[in-house]
Amino acid sequence: MIFVVRSVLLIITVVFGSGVSSAQKDHRPNVIFILTDDHGALDAGCYGSSDLKTPHLDRLAREGVRFTNAYAHTVCCPARAMLMTGRHPQRGDIGSWAQGATTPTPQGKNLLHSEQTAAEIFRDAGYATACFGKWHLGAAVTHGPTRQGFQEFFGIRGGFIDNYNHYFLHDRGRHDLYERDVEVFRDGEYFMEMVTQRSVEFMRTNLERPFFLYYAMNLPHYPEQSLETFRDDFKDLKEPRRSYAKILATTDHLIGELLNELDRLGLAENTLVMVTGDNGYSAEDYQISVPDHLSGLPQGQNYGPNAGGGNTGKWRGAKGSFLEGGLRVPALLRYPKKITKGQTRDATVTLMDWLPTAAHYAGISLDRLKLDGRSVHAICDSNDLKDNHYHQMNWGWQKGWAAREGNWKLIQNGSLGLKGSGVNAKDNRMPKTFLGNLDDEHPELKNYASERPDLVRKLTEQHDVWATETAPIESERWKP
Repeated sequence: MIFVVRSVLLIITVVFGSGVSSAQKDHRPNVIFILTDDHGALDAGCYGSSDLKTPHLDRLAREGVRFTNAYAHTVCCPARAMLMTGRHPQRGDIGSWAQGATTPTPQGKNLLHSEQTAAEIFRDAGYATACFGKWHLGAAVTHGPTRQGFQEFFGIRGGFIDNYNHYFLHDRGRHDLYERDVEVFRDGEYFMEMVTQRSVEFMRTNLERPFFLYYAMNLPHYPEQSLETFRDDFKDLKEPRRSYAKILATTDHLIGELLNELDRLGLAENTLVMVTGDNGYSAEDYQISVPDHLSGLPQGQNYGPNAGGGNTGKWRGAKGSFLEGGLRVPALLRYPKKITKGQTRDATVTLMDWLPTAAHYAGISLDRLKLDGRSVHAICDSNDLKDNHYHQMNWGWQKGWAAREGNWKLIQNGSLGLKGSGVNAKDNRMPKTFLGNLDDEHPELKNYASERPDLVRKLTEQHDVWATETAPIESERWKP
């Protein structure tokens, strides 16, 4: 276990229980955003995946609200921009991959400084702020978490790493582990255990003031290196589901460490905890492609999820696809002080909603900001809201995009170039223009584009207006 040494504070907490929480003189809620990585829409016991072991996610569902129509994005960078800003990612110039390598000056896309992040908003309201885990919104030293409101940062600035040697594995590889902007080396230590320990220390340190913690997991993203605890579990499952089940169990276990610490510190009642994913499960497939890889791993070694083991139920698609399986994610919200436990909500919500939701419960006005998301507090209070404000929805990524109105969704240039998009593990191509219906018995299987040119035209016009309105400020865009 990662918690070997207990501080005097923790001993006092165990003995006297929830009395420690009274040390927080500011009674506004603590806020914890937990973002999982490549998490299938139905991949938790509380979403019906009975072959998985997710007791802590299931606990959050029992003690809070479970959302059944939660949307993110097709890949990780834009999803993180949505969560951090409450706005469409294009506004912050995240319409393609953010810079992954850490350099003194920008050499690729980085979230624009003009974007107000959740960390800046909560810091300015007097909260302690920390980001531990995966950033992936631009790794230039001139940008990054500590340049946009986070007082503390430990983690990876790029997209993914081997959990033990901390090397990015695509191409020739590169080391990616940082304390703020300083590279650190902790070879052999499991990444998310380090992140969890830092998160626990942050909570203990901030017992006298409210805190905003962004616990940005790199799990269950490949490489699927589960904790030793789960090595022999799920023997009845076939691959790739078995490997995925073990990494999901690891993900859930680490989330449980945070929840248990909140209990020990007496903070659970007044802490808003949100858990959701950045995109659907991954159906990618990768091997080390070159000799003398900088990570030390041999050429040919597999590190992908073997075409994926996620569960999307009736929905087609996975990460890298604008089909529902690529965009839908689990979403759980718990705030015992204000939200009735054990609820399920079918209203449509997105990653852009969590910032305004947290701000609402914290009493922070966002009137000065132009947000695309809206607080879900009214949805939590009533089950009468079904479509919320998302009857029309739009996504864009590189040259591909999707526009939805009601149950119709138009996808243009839907093949995004990943090694597997979940459309078909062996063939991720889609027709250039695809019009699907979410109400079909087998949603988004039939292409209605030739039958409904009127809808293709209408949704294209809708998307063009949206794309123009959400374009970044030209003078601030990074140009190669």
